[in-house]
Amino acid sequence: MFPGNARPSLASGPGRTVEGMDNRDEVRDFLTSRRDRLTPSRAGVPLYGGRRRVKGLRREEVAMLAGMSTDYYTRLERGNLSGVSGSVLDALARALQLDEAERAHLFDLAATASAPGQTGHSAPGGPGAGRPRRSSSPPCVREGVLRVLDSISAPAYVRNNRMDVLAANRLGRALFADVYAQGATGFNLARYLFLDPRSRDFYTQWDVVARDSVAALRVEAGRTPYDRGLSDLVGELSTRSEEFRTWWAAHNVKFHTTATKTLRHPAVGELELTGEALTLPADHGLTIITYTVEPHSASEQALNFLASWSAQASPANPRESETIEETK
Repeated sequence: MFPGNARPSLASGPGRTVEGMDNRDEVRDFLTSRRDRLTPSRAGVPLYGGRRRVKGLRREEVAMLAGMSTDYYTRLERGNLSGVSGSVLDALARALQLDEAERAHLFDLAATASAPGQTGHSAPGGPGAGRPRRSSSPPCVREGVLRVLDSISAPAYVRNNRMDVLAANRLGRALFADVYAQGATGFNLARYLFLDPRSRDFYTQWDVVARDSVAALRVEAGRTPYDRGLSDLVGELSTRSEEFRTWWAAHNVKFHTTATKTLRHPAVGELELTGEALTLPADHGLTIITYTVEPHSASEQALNFLASWSAQASPANPRESETIEETK
């Protein structure tokens, strides 16, 4: 089990999504937020006198851009995506100028609408069309993956899509030394960001990292809307963090595959690290995150010092990687 307080579930009943909302509400809020952010000038919609009552596009303008009637688009925005074809979703994605992550999220919401309360399949023509909906990640990390972690000379760890850190190599544990110093065998990155005040010193651009984590969890909520563990996590963070609650309500989504972060480590000072996400096809839902530094930089010197420091701090002949069982 991970450290932290009890996590109340917000999901209840068939058709309920991760945050305890009906799928229709989720669709409505997502489409409305995307329409509100798209200005007429950005969309190429001509303006004809008079004061506009909406900050973004009107429903009829989105319908025109998508090549559908206003009544039909209104039906979609009210949350009724059940049975909607992939071509209609594509047209809607183009009209709203959705990026790759947003488009995938739209198709995931449509898949849930078409098979409420079930895992189902992606909508026709959408990402993952024709494949079964993704299931939960494995409960623990395989021995072969642990050996891969041990072979990586940079900080590395394995996480699932809920941001539970399930295993880390020696440098990975040294990087998050404050967390592991308390005897933790694993932790949740989102919970660390929003509920542990030390994270705001650890990440020099805390707000960027925190917002990205919320957007990544939103992606996962669309993929696996009935994941009890994710529901519990979102429920806890929404209850205990106003920032998380506000950013979650924005319905922003983002694929998180690479990013450069500056960390302020208590033992070695600032480190500018570039994280790379390496998916594990044989272990659905698990990802190796590893960090690199610019050669011959101050960050490389700091990372070398961290390696030396971690070797001295670790017990003799330890198992490099430690793994924990995933929370349900």
